[in-house]
Amino acid sequence: MWRVTADTYFWSMSLGLADPMLWFFWIMIFLFGCCWGSFLNVCIWRLPRGESVCNVPSHCPKCNHEIRWYDNLPLLSYALLRGRCRYCREPITPRYVVVEFLTGLLFLGAFLKVEFSGQPPSVLPLYFLTIMLAVATAFIDARHRIIPDALTLPALGLGAALSIAFPSSWGAETSYGAAALHTLLAGGVTGGGLWLFARLGRLWFRREALGLGDVKFMAATAVLLGLPGAFFTLLAGSLLGTIAGLVLALRRKRKLRRIAIPFGPFLALAAVLWLFLGELLLDWYLTLIHLK
Repeated sequence: MWRVTADTYFWSMSLGLADPMLWFFWIMIFLFGCCWGSFLNVCIWRLPRGESVCNVPSHCPKCNHEIRWYDNLPLLSYALLRGRCRYCREPITPRYVVVEFLTGLLFLGAFLKVEFSGQPPSVLPLYFLTIMLAVATAFIDARHRIIPDALTLPALGLGAALSIAFPSSWGAETSYGAAALHTLLAGGVTGGGLWLFARLGRLWFRREALGLGDVKFMAATAVLLGLPGAFFTLLAGSLLGTIAGLVLALRRKRKLRRIAIPFGPFLALAAVLWLFLGELLLDWYLTLIHLK
């Protein structure tokens, strides 16, 4: 994958801060992300319940009344309705506005990174898809302790197609054949290796060592961010999950092995960290071990 240096990124970004047209375009990208965040809210609510995200119109989950388009505008409608359904006046969970704002902010951040780092525009769809996968996974797994196949498998397939269709996302001189090889290798090694680990862990420990939803999430992450990104996501996600488990065990005064926490939110956070800081972290690591 392409690499970014901190000096180049921040110096280039500072040059664009005075351009009003850029500010307008950035606002449009933020709003574009908010619209996708609105779609993610539908996924977060419906996928764990086995409901279609396409065939059923948006409706209030409490009174089941169909939501009109003017009550479904990202961020704005929540503020105008003061966080309540127009028809039954029941409170609307703040999660809706949080997901919309977070997705918009991450979309804008990914766009700024590509714009000012010299990366090819072809990586932007991969970044957007990574953000959508991470946000939906974090909220669904935190609440329901599952990562639905209807979330990970489309991300895996679409990510693989985009990675092959835009070889420049793997490097400036990458051909279609090399991009296909990189994509299949990244997804196969990550998904296959973790599936084997999950199976052996279940046989060895007599309990689930890694959920298949986590395995599919990691395979999708590998085709979207490459093998280094997948390795970092797994390593950092495990570290963050362990720290959270230790804190929870201390608070509840229980043994760590008796604490069960969802792994997906920590993998999602680690994937987003790599998306924004991965090249800088890799640059720092290579300098640390004197390979650069």
